[in-house]
Amino acid sequence: MNDYIKEREESAKKLAAEQVLPNVQWFPGHMTKARRIITENLKLVDVVIELLDARIPYSSANPMLQEIIADKPKLVALNKADLADPAMTKKWINYFKTQGIKAVAVDATQGKGIKQLVQITEDLARARTEKLVAKGAKARAARVMILGIPNVGKSSLINRLAGSNKTKTADKPGVTRAKQWIRLGTHLELLDTPGILWPKFEDMNAGLKLAFTGAINDEAIDRELITEVFLDTMLKHYPDRIKERYKITDALPDTPLELLELIGKKRGCLVKGGQIDLEKAQRIVLTDFRSGKMGTISLDVAPDISQEKD
Repeated sequence: MNDYIKEREESAKKLAAEQVLPNVQWFPGHMTKARRIITENLKLVDVVIELLDARIPYSSANPMLQEIIADKPKLVALNKADLADPAMTKKWINYFKTQGIKAVAVDATQGKGIKQLVQITEDLARARTEKLVAKGAKARAARVMILGIPNVGKSSLINRLAGSNKTKTADKPGVTRAKQWIRLGTHLELLDTPGILWPKFEDMNAGLKLAFTGAINDEAIDRELITEVFLDTMLKHYPDRIKERYKITDALPDTPLELLELIGKKRGCLVKGGQIDLEKAQRIVLTDFRSGKMGTISLDVAPDISQEKD
């Protein structure tokens, strides 16, 4: 690793808390309200579905949720599985299994994994609903709450489960705001809640990956640095994806900045005088990754199960 990359990595570490990911930006008033809504309504549901981004299962998991959920039955839905490395997603599912948590890979847009998700949800809820009936209560549908940080695809999943567009969706964080109950046939009632981020990023790497995927609004981050750190990651772990996407036949540049300039040339991001429009090139790179045009990519590596068992 050359001195430039070392310098950029140290810069990323230093700036993550101070400039790139300022804590005050990521816990606005509506997120405080969201936590209150979740806490108040948790007692109404039988099962919690924690929705994670399959590309970053660790980084997209809100550490506050486990504290809020406590011993409520929970399963994990790894959404956007179509964008993640299938082999790594499988490792994550196996890892969750070792933790006593059922996990399902889903693609809410195409509907893959939805039937399995519904079946597991109903199975987890059955113990509570049958207990209520045994006490004399009227049989009812299982009640479910979906929780997750912004932009992991909650609205898309709910629309798929409901069979129609019941909620407003957009490819940006913070669209879902108010609590709403949605009837899913005769077996499930779904409580949607706003996405919540945690008040501070203690794990700088997790914060960076959230910025890569768009869970943090681009307007509130240092996009130049974020893009360079992302390209540094791609150079290390997925160089072939970069070469294929941007039709680069020669050896890749040594530094992310040089790579960004090359991509800018390949995509015609030129301004007067033949200079590279780096801002346009940055948008292209992040959009290509988020939309899956770079291929299936996983940025969080699943823990080693063999070590977990020791």
